Amino acid sequence: MKEFRTLEVKRSIFENNDKQAALLREELKKDKVFLLNLMSSPGSGKTTTLMKTISALKDEMRIGIMEADIDSDVDAATIATSGVKVIQLHTGGMCHLDADMTKQGLEGLGHNDVDLAILENVGNLVCPAEFDTGAVKNAMILSVPEGDDKPLKYPLMFSICDVLLINKIDVLPYFDFDVEICKERVLKLNPNIKVIPISSRTGEGMDEWFEWLRTQVGQWNQ
Repeated sequence: MKEFRTLEVKRSIFENNDKQAALLREELKKDKVFLLNLMSSPGSGKTTTLMKTISALKDEMRIGIMEADIDSDVDAATIATSGVKVIQLHTGGMCHLDADMTKQGLEGLGHNDVDLAILENVGNLVCPAEFDTGAVKNAMILSVPEGDDKPLKYPLMFSICDVLLINKIDVLPYFDFDVEICKERVLKLNPNIKVIPISSRTGEGMDEWFEWLRTQVGQWNQ
């Protein structure tokens, strides 16, 4: 029987992407650009949280936003009303961005005059967790209506994030969501993660989020 070669495609793709991501981070460090990869399920409040974040920080730092979606420009149109630089990235059916796609997005955005670049990744808790975008930090939003069991169902996502925003805490009385149990589950997966309960609608907890981001950007760009 003729011998044939078996190629571990997924592993090869990941290894190459990791190299590209590391190179991108080196470039960002040299250019003093802090890139945040923001991930969540659809409807978690990413865009609302971004709008409030932009409003709070845009007078302190130059901000650029990359909106990734399969085929839509709704979120980019919303962000554009804030006055910061924004670009819409269409993934052509892909459910995530990798390092090369992110680099293309940064080049399209034009990051020479940006201190903080935020990638709003495609909305799901599976694919984006598997691909290093080259971001300096990974952030995730989990909304109260989604349930406190999500760390059990999507452990990788919670394992690779540096900060978790538990959003929509203003509706806690109407949902069976235990913030402390959720924190325990997350910290078992990732002891170093920062967990910040917020309401992007009412503003509760947002100052702590702004301060975390402000500190991270300052440390990276010094």
